[in-house]
Amino acid sequence: MAAAAATKVTAAAAASAVFRSNKELTRLARSGQLAAARRLFDAMPLRNTVTYNAMLSALARHGRIDEARALFDGMPGRNTVSWNAMIAALSDHGRVADARSLFDRMPVRDEFSWTVMVSCYARGGDLELARDVLDRMPGDKCTACYNAMISGYAKNGRFDDAMKLLREMPAPDLVSWNSALAGLTQSGEMVRAVQFFDEMVKDMTSWNLMLAGFVRTGDLNAASSFFAKIESPNVISWVTLLNGYCRAGRIADARDLFDRMPERNVVAWNVMLDGYVHLSPIEEACKLFDEMPIKNSISWTTIISGLARAGKLQEAKDLLDKMSFNCVAAKTALMHGYLQRNMADDARRIFDGMEVHDTVCWNTMISGYVQCGILEEAMLLFQRMPNKDMVSWNTMIAGYAQDGQMHKAIGIFRRMNRRNTVSWNSVISGFVQNDRFVDALHHFMLMRRGTNRADWSTYASCLRACANLAVLHVGRQLHNLLVRSGHINDSFAGNALISTYAKCGRILEAKQIFDEMVYKDIVSWNALIDGYASNGQGTEAIAVFREMEANGVRPDEVTFVGILSACSHAGLIDEGLFFFYSMTKEYLLKPVAEHYACMVDLLGRAGKLNEAFELVQGMQIQPNAGVWGALLGACHMHKNHELAQLAAERLSELEPRKASNYVLLSNISAEAGKWDESEKARASIKEKGVNKPPGLAGST
Repeated sequence: MAAAAATKVTAAAAASAVFRSNKELTRLARSGQLAAARRLFDAMPLRNTVTYNAMLSALARHGRIDEARALFDGMPGRNTVSWNAMIAALSDHGRVADARSLFDRMPVRDEFSWTVMVSCYARGGDLELARDVLDRMPGDKCTACYNAMISGYAKNGRFDDAMKLLREMPAPDLVSWNSALAGLTQSGEMVRAVQFFDEMVKDMTSWNLMLAGFVRTGDLNAASSFFAKIESPNVISWVTLLNGYCRAGRIADARDLFDRMPERNVVAWNVMLDGYVHLSPIEEACKLFDEMPIKNSISWTTIISGLARAGKLQEAKDLLDKMSFNCVAAKTALMHGYLQRNMADDARRIFDGMEVHDTVCWNTMISGYVQCGILEEAMLLFQRMPNKDMVSWNTMIAGYAQDGQMHKAIGIFRRMNRRNTVSWNSVISGFVQNDRFVDALHHFMLMRRGTNRADWSTYASCLRACANLAVLHVGRQLHNLLVRSGHINDSFAGNALISTYAKCGRILEAKQIFDEMVYKDIVSWNALIDGYASNGQGTEAIAVFREMEANGVRPDEVTFVGILSACSHAGLIDEGLFFFYSMTKEYLLKPVAEHYACMVDLLGRAGKLNEAFELVQGMQIQPNAGVWGALLGACHMHKNHELAQLAAERLSELEPRKASNYVLLSNISAEAGKWDESEKARASIKEKGVNKPPGLAGST
């Protein structure tokens, strides 16, 4: 009897110890201390299914899906909660095939299992598969499963199907009605939403969904009128409209509404604080922050981020030091502020002093190093990062691509287990930026074979590649794909199409694209002006410039590069001089080297070499290789040996290894009968270790 009693006491103590450990494990996981939670889990001598489920949920919540799956696969005993947690985690992170595989293997499914699978497919837009799962659910289908399908239909624009299913439901509840309404309001279908709202069974959630819909579409007047009709608006109603005013930049209306609120929770204070941070002097935001009766991590992060963005880094640091609790987001905000001002060492000190790093914190530091051009440190940190997400990989790819190290960018790209559209775009745009246009188009074809869909950025990069290669037939194929993909109305893609057709000599088609664009930005006008310039149609370029002014679009520095280039190619000297001087007088734009190069080219082509040289001597900025190159080219055209010699000397200082400069000077000297100087220029190529490109092998 004594032994049995002792055994019971021991078992009870063990169960109590497991219970206490499970409670602590859950607390650590919910507070974001995942590493501490994992250490506790690994140290536990006894674990039960609750232990495994708590750790599984913690890993899934922090995005560590592969670790969660490994833990799930190694569980000695799984219950339905375990299966559901793993399927939900895979679903939430877009791993639909893996989620379905587990779902099909489940020994016992409950209503939650079916609902998760329907939601998984519906959220990804696979509505037929979602409906198939719903139809295969045995027995009486649960209301939650119906609601998930209704929400999927509504959010994907299939409102008729959502309404039909709603009518077919044996017992629709308020969630059913609101799921359909949410689909309408979130899709911006406010006319239909109003009609549906008037007919439906509604509660306060329904009123708030409608209010949020008006705010989302930017119709603040309708939102305000609708708010006035709510008999007893709750705090969510007030905060929704408050947030709408702040997002629309109506800070005075926001403050008036805030002052009229019968009760303010911390969310309302945070919305008002964020509005002040973005729309008012930072001092006003600090004053409001001081008045807040309760502050949470969002409050601290918002004000510290605002101070950092305003350049008040010391004040942000002082405020951070006053925090009574640890907040990774607030520290990350200050890190970001330091990195924006190239203060990488200060940011790293904060990073190294943090006990806990979340994924955003790691990515902020890595991205900061990339932006500061410290790629070696970025890579070391990337290699140390315990759980890299898609952002981490894509940041490193883009960093190396922008630095011209495409072999490293591709190396990282090939090591990725999964890639998204941003991954492909980073590589494709990297190839374009580094003049590897054929490689860019090749990777576009590889992308098309996979599951990732091209977006406007993909097409814009590929069209730039086509423009530089002057491959019109490929450009036309991309144009057709753009039409089919629905991205044809995107201004970025439209602008790239204009440039592509123009550079392929199809300026009429470029103009047609321009005329058909729904929204034209400054880049659109510049692309068309540059297109006319590159095709030698200076008069047409000037006409577009005048039309641009008439439409109230203010020209920028790029516009004047295009218009000056157009004048140069068309020999419009007086017009070119007029535009050059109007830059500073009328538009208050300071000429940069590209503008001077255009003017030197313009004067040089007209034989006004002395005027061109005087312009170079009078430059308020240091002449670059483009300016001296334009002068050297003009000297070659008009056989001015003396000025050519001077321009070549300046060029050799700026571009000591560029063979074409020496070849051009050699040719000018030879044409002038100065054979010694011609030989001397040719000898410089060998002396400076310059390799002549094949196209110049027979020069001189």
